[in-house]
Amino acid sequence: MSWLRENWRVAFLVVLLLGSSVALFAPGIGASASGDEEAASRPTNLQYGLELSGGVRLRATAVGVTASGVDVPTNESAREALEADVANALSLEPGSVTARDRRAADSPDVVEVYAANTTEEVKAALDSLGYGYDSVSSGVTAATRSEIVDTISTKIDATGFSGASVYSTRTQAGGNYIVVEVPGQNASEVRSLIQGRGEVEMWAYYPQNGNQTNATVLSHAQLQRSDVSTAQVIDGRPSVPVSLTQDAAEEFAADMRQYGFTSSQGTSNCQFPDGGYCLLTVLDGEVVYDAGVRANLAQSFENGDFVQDPRFVITANSMEEARELRVNLQAGALPTQLEFQDSYYVSPSFAERYKPLSLVTGIAAAIAMALVVFARYGDPRVAIPMVFTALAEVVILLGFAAVSGLALDLSHIAGFIAVIGTGVDDLVIIADEVMTKEIGSQRVFKSRFRKALWVIGAAAVTTIIAMSPLAVLSLGDLRGFAIITILGVLIGVLVTRPAYGDILRRLLTGEH
Repeated sequence: MSWLRENWRVAFLVVLLLGSSVALFAPGIGASASGDEEAASRPTNLQYGLELSGGVRLRATAVGVTASGVDVPTNESAREALEADVANALSLEPGSVTARDRRAADSPDVVEVYAANTTEEVKAALDSLGYGYDSVSSGVTAATRSEIVDTISTKIDATGFSGASVYSTRTQAGGNYIVVEVPGQNASEVRSLIQGRGEVEMWAYYPQNGNQTNATVLSHAQLQRSDVSTAQVIDGRPSVPVSLTQDAAEEFAADMRQYGFTSSQGTSNCQFPDGGYCLLTVLDGEVVYDAGVRANLAQSFENGDFVQDPRFVITANSMEEARELRVNLQAGALPTQLEFQDSYYVSPSFAERYKPLSLVTGIAAAIAMALVVFARYGDPRVAIPMVFTALAEVVILLGFAAVSGLALDLSHIAGFIAVIGTGVDDLVIIADEVMTKEIGSQRVFKSRFRKALWVIGAAAVTTIIAMSPLAVLSLGDLRGFAIITILGVLIGVLVTRPAYGDILRRLLTGEH
C-alpha cells in the first residue's frame, strides 16, 4: 500500500493504458457497437473520416426568411395566433411560421418563415397584418440551425452510418451553412435521407357529399411521441409497428368512426385515388402508401379495444422506404427544407491509400523521437521511460477516439504527431531540470521536479489558449488538429508527465 501511495500516478497511467487498449481492440466497443458489420470486422474499433475511408461532404443552406424586432407576445395562444396570421397571409401551411420571443431566443423577438418566400413578400405580409419589425433577411436563426443539426444527427445515427459529422458553419462572407459529412457513403444516399423535412402523417381519404376528401388523422407530432419499433416484414409487407399514446389513440379512433371507416362500406374498400376509404401514409405531403382499414381494426375502433391497446402498423412499399419512415419518425421533422449548395466526394479506393501512409508517418515520427532521445541522454534509465511515456499519450488518445466514435482524418493524424513532439519536449525539460546536478535525496528531486512542472504547466496553458479558438470555431481540418492537440496536452500535464517524474525518481534516487 505504501508503494501505491508513492507511485499512484504510475498506477493510474497503467490503468489508462490498459483501458485504452481494451477500447481499441475489444469487440462491442466504439465502432463495433454501432451495428455496422464492416466496422465490427476491423482489427481496431477506430473509425475513419472522409480522407481515410472515403465518403461525402454535403453543404446546404436552410430555406427561410427571418423578421427581427417583431413584438412577439409571451402568451402561447397569442403567439400561435401570430404564427397562423402570418402563415395565412403568405398562403402557407400551418407550422411553416415560428415566432420566438426573446426568452426563447438568443436575439430580439423574431418571426421565422420556413418557405422560399422573398424578403419583400414577408415584409408585405407583416405590414398588412400591422406587425412592426426592425429588419427582414433571408435565412434562419441560430436556434433553428441548431435544431436542424440535432435532427440530422439523429437521422444519421438511426441509419447506423458510423463516423458521421453534422455541424453548422459560417463563411467569411457571412453565409450560414449546414455541413453533413458521412464516411463510406455517396452523395445520393445521404441527400435522400435529409433532402425533405421528413414529416410523416396519416391521412384519412374518404367520400363526402359525393366527392373524395382527406383529413389528417395522425400528425407527425403525435406519431413522433409514440413508440416506434424497428422496420420489419409483417404479413409479407414491409412495415413499421407503432404504439400510439393514449391521447393520440382516442383522437385517431374517434376520427375513424366520424369519417365512416368503421361502417360496412369503410372496411377493406380502398381504390386510391379513384375513391373508397383509404388510410394514406404521407411523407412531406406526398402519398407513399395507401391501404384500406381491415375489418378487425375497424371493429376495434368501434368497440374501444384500440384505445386499450393502441398498436397498428404503417405499411410501406419496400424495406428501404419502411426504414426511411422509421428514421423520420424517430428523429422528428426538420423545421425547414435544405437547399444543397455543393458536395465533396472522396473515393474509398483513393482514401485507402492514406491509411498506410499515415501509419508509416506515425511510426517514423516515433522512431525519430526515440533515436533523438537516446542520442541526447545515452542512459537507458532516462531514455526508455521517456519514449514509453510519450507513446503512452498516443495510445490513450487512440482509446479515447475509439470510445467516443471520433472519425479520424489527416488533421487528427497531424495532431497525434504534434502530441508526440510536445510531449517529448516537456519530458526533456523534466529530465534536464532534475539531472543538472547530483541528486542526493527525494526532497531535492521533488523540488527540481516541481520547478520543471511549473514551466510545463505554463506552456500547456499557453497552448490550450492558442488552440481553443480553432477547436471551437468550425474551421474544417484545423478543428480536428486543435482538438487532438488540446487533449494530448491535458493528458500529458495531468497524467503522463507526473507519472514520468515518479519513474525517474525511482531510477535516479534508488528510493521507493
